[in-house]
Amino acid sequence: MERADLPPGLPSIAYNGARGVLSRNWTGSSTVPSRALYPHQWSWDSAFIAIGLRHLSPTRAQRELETLLSAQWADGRVPHIVFNPAVPLTAYFPSPDFWRSSTAGDKAGAPAAVETSGIVQPPVHALAAWLVHQADPAASARRGFLHRVYPRLVAWQRYLTDRRDLGGRGLASILHPWESGMDNSPCWDPPLARIAPVAADTFHRADLDHGCPADRPTDLDYGRYVRLAETYRDRGYADDADTHPFAVEDPALNALLIVSEHALARIATAVGADPADHLVRAEELTTSMLKRLWNPDAGMFLCHDVIAGEPIPERGVSGLIPLIVPELPEDVADTLVRTAVGEHFGLGGACRLAPSYDLTGASFDPARYWRGPAWFNINWLLERGLRQHGATERADALRAEALSAATATGFAEYVDPFTGEARGSQDFSWTAALTVDLLIEPLAEPLTEPLVAQEASSHG
Repeated sequence: MERADLPPGLPSIAYNGARGVLSRNWTGSSTVPSRALYPHQWSWDSAFIAIGLRHLSPTRAQRELETLLSAQWADGRVPHIVFNPAVPLTAYFPSPDFWRSSTAGDKAGAPAAVETSGIVQPPVHALAAWLVHQADPAASARRGFLHRVYPRLVAWQRYLTDRRDLGGRGLASILHPWESGMDNSPCWDPPLARIAPVAADTFHRADLDHGCPADRPTDLDYGRYVRLAETYRDRGYADDADTHPFAVEDPALNALLIVSEHALARIATAVGADPADHLVRAEELTTSMLKRLWNPDAGMFLCHDVIAGEPIPERGVSGLIPLIVPELPEDVADTLVRTAVGEHFGLGGACRLAPSYDLTGASFDPARYWRGPAWFNINWLLERGLRQHGATERADALRAEALSAATATGFAEYVDPFTGEARGSQDFSWTAALTVDLLIEPLAEPLTEPLVAQEASSHG
């Protein structure tokens, strides 16, 4: 790490502990989420990791994103896993011999020199790239960082806005629950019910070798995940709208698309390109998300089942993530805040951190993966969204709880939303990275600045 000293005024246990996790999980070119359970590079993990790493080593943060983007497919997709060939196939399932990206994905432009998965994860990368650049603009300029990543980030955004508009409604769709990042949220249960699972004895779940079964998805869930992935693979990872058995418009993914367009506008200006297209797309996406996914009766955004042609009547935390969108109407933002602190999510009341699913929902489980536990990356996004829309005291309280829980649990993957008890893996990289960011960011420039649409200035 470049930064060896502790910035004045920061808690040494939290800062040094988080720094140690990131150092131990660094492979030389990227950071694994955890050494045991997740031994490869994950897409949105690396974006969140880079956001924290920028405070410790801007150069390493740049390399984190560059390594991920070097595995980008020719059609623009950034795969959700980039596999390390030195890791045994049995260490993680689905392994590279399941995805067969370099052969099954040949027509979609999968790279020949590296094996990846064939699906994607939410697009946090443009925001991460802009924040990493801001951490040390001179060093970024010397390495030509923005000039090199900008066209790749644009291609990634266009893949999502163009090829993944499966519903023809101006929004991107996920075609596998893993693409949401919120893998087994109850929001996916209704569309998943249509999927015939493969038999549990046809695959071996490496996650159960490292995690408590009560914390993980069920075998039935996994059987359906495998079926969807096999179907996509066997169709050459083609994104034809009428061939997918699962297609959902997810508010969190689309909110991050919008934030990424704002970040790309800033990057475009910095590299001498025209930011206008990004600002227009951000506005169009915001309009579509409000029109298609906002549900005033629920007090939040709801996922939309593209195949069934109807909203999914489940309150997942995904529906609160649009708080990070800068041009959200004030009444919508105020309603989201009320929902976050109300009976369904209990933020600041029953819950120390926002749960991943409705506290009153029939499928709520405070221990099982995305069916109730609190995640640090989600609470980081909510903290930034609350702060952006003027709920400063609530943001400060959430920040304090997140820092306390991260440090007390040894930077756990996720926690019980009521008690803060550790769940999942220990020494989890994005928990450590976002701890560093929450510690340092209030002492530096406001994070919200890159998210605000800027005038096109000389490019107008």
